[in-house]
Amino acid sequence: MPLYSTQNIKLYNSLSGEKENFTPIHEGNVGMYVCGPTVYSNVHLGNVRTFMSFDIIFRYLIHLGYKVRYVRNITDVGHMVDDIDEGEDKIAKKARLEQLEPMEVVQRYTVDFHQTLKAFNFLPPSIEPTATGHIIEQIEIIKQIVASGIGYEANGSIYFDVVKYNENHNYGILSGRNIEDMLANTRDLDGQSDKKNPQDFALWKKAEQQHIMRWPSPWGEGFPGWHLECTAMSTKYLGNHFDIHGGGMDLKFPHHECEIAQNEACTGQTPVNYWMHANMLTLNGKKMAKSTGNNILPGEILSGDNTILSKPFPASVARFFMLQAHYRSILDFSDDAIVAAEKGYKRLMEALDTLNQIPTSKTSSLDIAAWKQLCYDAMNDDFNTPILIAHLFEGVRYTNILKDGKETLTEADLTTFKKAMNDLLFDVLGLENEKSSNSQNDKLEGTVNLLIEMRNQARADKNFALSDQIRDQLLAIGIQLKDGKEGTSFTI
Repeated sequence: MPLYSTQNIKLYNSLSGEKENFTPIHEGNVGMYVCGPTVYSNVHLGNVRTFMSFDIIFRYLIHLGYKVRYVRNITDVGHMVDDIDEGEDKIAKKARLEQLEPMEVVQRYTVDFHQTLKAFNFLPPSIEPTATGHIIEQIEIIKQIVASGIGYEANGSIYFDVVKYNENHNYGILSGRNIEDMLANTRDLDGQSDKKNPQDFALWKKAEQQHIMRWPSPWGEGFPGWHLECTAMSTKYLGNHFDIHGGGMDLKFPHHECEIAQNEACTGQTPVNYWMHANMLTLNGKKMAKSTGNNILPGEILSGDNTILSKPFPASVARFFMLQAHYRSILDFSDDAIVAAEKGYKRLMEALDTLNQIPTSKTSSLDIAAWKQLCYDAMNDDFNTPILIAHLFEGVRYTNILKDGKETLTEADLTTFKKAMNDLLFDVLGLENEKSSNSQNDKLEGTVNLLIEMRNQARADKNFALSDQIRDQLLAIGIQLKDGKEGTSFTI
């Protein structure tokens, strides 16, 4: 029996504004789409927190036994400066400023994104599609919207008619905005725009002569609007109706609102059962911004190369810090906060070491099953990681009183306790035991140095066959020896 059959998840649905029982469309299977990065700059810490929120959800669903198809896209075209339909594509602008091909910009920052998430121990998504890889699908959706009478052409661009759509639908259903209020609070069109209404958004933009990212279409050369790509990729890989759509709180309007409108215009049905949004990260009580200097990159936390923190911090400590707040809460990052998080993280890792030294007894004086269920109850309550962490610290207290002999556990209960602590800390929260990792690195270095000594002795004995065998076999597993004036070193 899968674990999910005994656990009832309630998650906060941005669409209803309430916590709802989670019931997948297809039993045992979950389709989840999360808006990924626009790859025109280094991934920032706020991005990491948003994607970490959905990494936790992904991990927990897998832990419960669900088969999850997690789709997280890469936006490599179509995202306008200031998130409006006018102006310059962010990637094209970066390419122009740095005199690069747009795909060079995309490659550079996609690699940075992947390296950063790997450092923080993220699970990769099931599918990671790109906007440029789905131009055909986007054009087909535009054709359907135009055929429905809700899309219209103007000077080589295609726009979504929000007012016409709102005649039979509710534009604003997710954000709670009223179309009449939006129209009333918008300046009159000055005659320079091709839109019928200020709220209309671009499905396809005509590429002007200087625009370097362009594709052929039935309406001439151009490029897709930002909102369209997620509709195309989510429906292609998850179907017209799927379980969860996530992203940062800032995407609720207009991006996700426009996605709902596009889907309903094409398919006549709402695309998603549960909309989920992660909140923002601040730094020292203020909004993070490169322009003011109130900013820190993820890599700068790990290296210590910054003017904000007192020292470098391992990725698992930074990860643990972020998980101490609920994903829907604003979280403030500071030196004091991460120093405190490091102390808590070390207490948890030390408790795991202590657990391996606990003797068993014929009886249990602690109710491990009840404690374990409290941990699951926390995650079942809208993935409440801070409450889970509080219960894990109760597990630390259990460990200490067991060590002191004040309480006892049977062998079966101790095994259950150990497994639950490890599963929740490593599989669900995605932490890594930095002490264990350092210990493994020390062992690897000691082993390779021993083989280097054996190779040096073989060379001294003129046993070059053995010397070459040691070198070649190490190389075969990814360890390269380098002979120099000061001796032999190695790289992995």
